[in-house]
Amino acid sequence: MNTETIKTLPGLLKRNAREFGTQKAALREKEFGIWQSASWQDYFDRVRFLALGLLQLGYTPGDKLSVIGDNRPEWLYSELAIQALGGAVVGIYPDSHLEQVQYIIDHSDSAFVMVEDQEQTDKILNMIDEIPKIKKVIVDDMKGMRSYSHSVLIPFKEVLDLGREADRKDPRLFDRMLDQVGEEDVAMILYTSGTTGQPKGVMLTHRNMIRMIANFDQVDPAYPADNHVSFLPLPWVGEQATAVAWNLFKGVTINFPEKVETVSADIRDIGPNLLLAPPRHWEKMCSDIQVKIQDAAWFKRFLYKRCMPVGYRMAAYRLQGVRPGTLMTLLDKICYLLLFRALKNYLGLTNLRNVYTGGAPIGPEVFNFFMALGINIKQLYGQTEVTGLAVGHRNDGVKLNTVGSPMPEVELQISDAGEILIRGPIVFKGYYQNEEATRKTLDAEGWVHTGDEGILDEDGQLIMIDRQKDVMRLGDGSKFSPQLIENKLKFSPYINEAMVVGKDLPYIAALIIMDMGNMGKWAENHKLTFTTYTDLSQKPEVYDLIAEEIRRINQSLPKVARVKRFVMLYKELDADDDEMTRTRKLRRGFVAERYANLIRALYEDREELAVESEIRYQDGTGFTMKTQVRIKEVQETP
Repeated sequence: MNTETIKTLPGLLKRNAREFGTQKAALREKEFGIWQSASWQDYFDRVRFLALGLLQLGYTPGDKLSVIGDNRPEWLYSELAIQALGGAVVGIYPDSHLEQVQYIIDHSDSAFVMVEDQEQTDKILNMIDEIPKIKKVIVDDMKGMRSYSHSVLIPFKEVLDLGREADRKDPRLFDRMLDQVGEEDVAMILYTSGTTGQPKGVMLTHRNMIRMIANFDQVDPAYPADNHVSFLPLPWVGEQATAVAWNLFKGVTINFPEKVETVSADIRDIGPNLLLAPPRHWEKMCSDIQVKIQDAAWFKRFLYKRCMPVGYRMAAYRLQGVRPGTLMTLLDKICYLLLFRALKNYLGLTNLRNVYTGGAPIGPEVFNFFMALGINIKQLYGQTEVTGLAVGHRNDGVKLNTVGSPMPEVELQISDAGEILIRGPIVFKGYYQNEEATRKTLDAEGWVHTGDEGILDEDGQLIMIDRQKDVMRLGDGSKFSPQLIENKLKFSPYINEAMVVGKDLPYIAALIIMDMGNMGKWAENHKLTFTTYTDLSQKPEVYDLIAEEIRRINQSLPKVARVKRFVMLYKELDADDDEMTRTRKLRRGFVAERYANLIRALYEDREELAVESEIRYQDGTGFTMKTQVRIKEVQETP
């Protein structure tokens, strides 16, 4: 590709349209079971017309456009269109409840909102009086909205038509607007997960995004022939890095699944070359495989039992930089033909070359599992404030207990207090309308104070321990990382989520959230009847199974870090209840406060507790749940 210096994201799009034209797919979307393609010229034309349409609707310099909806080409068209005018895109998670949507639109001063369909339109119309700065709400899919007549609404296609007419009258207008956009202009405002309060709007510039992906691409290059499946939410900086920055920087083709329920099948269909996913994705995939193997025919179980140790041995060789002997190499090839190839094909991972986990540390057991299958998974570390991808493994330097070394142009140091500090061209411009928070995070020398505790090993690789505020000490002063223990617990196919407690207390205990799909399958196989999630979670047999899982996991932990007592939570942790962020991070402080009675009971001499809890839905409605919850002690291994 042409390596000329281009300083904005829409500028990269214009270059790609010039170089690839109609000869290569830029975006694909599956509709009615068929992949529909948009060439680079199509992509550029839609962005151009949409940008000019926004001008006709009253765009003024610096306006923001909020987007709420699933990952689709129209998401990217909207993002690049507002950026081409010098404005910024604001991403909103499509499953956000009304208060979150209203807060982000209002706080970001958005002038336009792009919504996917009737469901998202209704959200906006229900709060339209509380967001008076909105000029227009642009609706992509008007299905079911024939009777909608609010003056703020305008179909996406009409905006494109306005842009086409403006382009016909003045063919150079778009280029003049684009030429005025600079690399230090804010390209996007991405709201943090808000684990400790209201989310903050992180302002990232065109320079941030382009330098981030240019430096990352030096370490792990992508190619125009590569495919990526965009199934993680675009308001997350990791998906912006792949579906937007890498797509534009290297001409990677982005594929959008038909719907959330078909993601796994669509990944198998495409066979992507690039894949970035948070730990929860890999943990779930690992759990599903383990459960399916248990239910498989005896021969498949036999192959799994014989081949996985070979895979683990080969993974150990790769991690140690040791060349395997002839016999092990032969056994690995046999196991690949008999098992690993089929598993990778089933998961849609056969063509993967660049595969990563990021957003939070992943448990070594899960990491090892995928390496045993021959998948070259690598850990990445970063935050929205440093444009997502700041630290990562190299192909020849993967270590289980580290997250890799800094990317080119990225400086990293550990403060005297053990905090990870990062500096470089990827550092954000500040928090939108929050100078106080900006000063706390970004110091006068340009260092971002991440709030994470870490150390550097002898090879200069970063060991990320935990959030500084989350590292705990028991009553006797023994220090432990809750995240480390939780990651090990989540390797069990029956545990979906876990929260470890024990700060200033005599021992470690845990709130366990079961994996309903895998636990339900286990219950059916053992002829255990149940009605609801709550009912199944409190079965004595389920407690016995989880106690045995924890006992087994405890053996791999230091004595001080072992879980002594646990409770099965009667509901799944949910972002709608503010217990998780939209990126599936635990809001530890909120959960600890909400379930304080359960946590107290874990340290009292009791085996049962009556509880009631308020459950909230996306639309703001809810109900009160009442139930009896068991508490169980984990027996030590003899």
